[in-house]
Amino acid sequence: MSQIRHALSVKRSDDFAAWYQAVIAEADMAEESGVRGCMVIKPWGYGIWERIQRLMDDRIKAAGVQNCYFPIFIPLKNFEREASHVEGFAKEMAVVTHHRLIADGKGGLMPDPEAKLEEPLVVRPTSETIIGDAMARWIQSWRDLPLLTNQWANVVRWEMRTRMFLRTSEFLWQEGHTAHENAEDARRETQRALEMYRACAEEDLAISVVTGEKPENERFPGAVETWSIEAMMQDGKALQAGTSHYLGTNFAEAAGIQFQDREGAQQFCHTTSWGVSTRLIGGVIMTHGDDDGLRVPPAIAPQQVVILPMLRGSDEDGALLDYCEKLRAGIAAQIALGEKVRVLLDMSHGKAAAKRWDWVRKGVPVIIEIGGRDMDNGVVSLLRRDRLWNDAAKPDFAALSVEQAVGEIGSLLEEIQTGLFNEARTRRDANITRGITSMGEVAAHYAGDARFPGWLEVQWSKPSGDELEQVVDALKAHKLTIRNVPRDSAPADGTCVFTGKPAVERILIARAY
Repeated sequence: MSQIRHALSVKRSDDFAAWYQAVIAEADMAEESGVRGCMVIKPWGYGIWERIQRLMDDRIKAAGVQNCYFPIFIPLKNFEREASHVEGFAKEMAVVTHHRLIADGKGGLMPDPEAKLEEPLVVRPTSETIIGDAMARWIQSWRDLPLLTNQWANVVRWEMRTRMFLRTSEFLWQEGHTAHENAEDARRETQRALEMYRACAEEDLAISVVTGEKPENERFPGAVETWSIEAMMQDGKALQAGTSHYLGTNFAEAAGIQFQDREGAQQFCHTTSWGVSTRLIGGVIMTHGDDDGLRVPPAIAPQQVVILPMLRGSDEDGALLDYCEKLRAGIAAQIALGEKVRVLLDMSHGKAAAKRWDWVRKGVPVIIEIGGRDMDNGVVSLLRRDRLWNDAAKPDFAALSVEQAVGEIGSLLEEIQTGLFNEARTRRDANITRGITSMGEVAAHYAGDARFPGWLEVQWSKPSGDELEQVVDALKAHKLTIRNVPRDSAPADGTCVFTGKPAVERILIARAY
């Protein structure tokens, strides 16, 4: 079997950003569209999103949340009711002002001045305001609560600097929106959603994350509390992989979401919102990819196993294909990670070795190659994507009997899933530095770009107002941000790195996407 290596054109260690783009291109996940900042998600990339969506949707519905859909166009007046919310999104909003085009007399088109909308419509950047309108109609009494809704949709935020999957002008996501009788119930829902995201990231995407509360300056516009899951990428930067917000009664008061309580008085609902997006795919690439391309955790792989027959264009090909089809059916009947194994018999044209490397770059967890001699001997050659090379820097094929390949595939996929998560967790834990006691030490730690600085966990006094702005500005000078207050960090026992005052908690700081 061919041992020629078809690695990516760029290595992670040489240029991580270029490597990231190369993975997307060579794994055939997505491509640029004709609109700045928007992408075409191709079948393999969208297949990964469909798996994430399916697994997340199961978790959402298990919590009693019901799916619905709301319009992509939102009246501008809805945003104007919530001042802090509109301020947070104003620079990113795409606005529709006309409903018809006419010829401009120069061979082009222009908005028809007579077709100007009575009120501008914002292309959905998030849906709190329009869902708030619906909740105000749907909720009358405490008996209507809690109201638990979710929608899978696209949103538009006109980003200035874009990168596929990580930050695009249009992206896909889910957004949960709930209304509750009191703060206690709403905060409980906020934490439930956060835990759901942690479980999905770690159990499905094999990404190790840190859960915690965002500081005041990083809150969702209009929120009382914002909580996040933060993941460490292979270049040491942080990726905010999901957020959950307790909104208090701020949005309820703006939209008039009221209910008659158990004593007959009118009260405003306490609301929440929470969401994850196609940014998760970027996190999968930067957490698990290597210099040969993508590595997809089996739980979210569109195909977990690909069978490649070594076709010769001879009379034996028919018998070989029959043999491979029986193997495919046997593997497809097995269970891994709670579902039947997804397996593809690749009968596309081309040499098997070239097709193998296409699947390697796509990151399919297991590749099985079978030639005529293998068929005669009742064996297969199995290649694990997570352990691609042996000590001799050759493809690490394992020769297995057909019975072994079928019988062991479930446990093998589960082993790969666990191994990828453990690898990510070990890397994260090894690159969180503690014990830093001054801003000077913070600056020294992040001096230069050639190192892998990772994250810092430092103590702080929870400043606010002008004092917090000074801290944020000091961090920005080093391209740093506060990620969150880790929920499981040790209690504070010293002074604040930034203010010198007694510390009240610990925070994570890092460079981030």
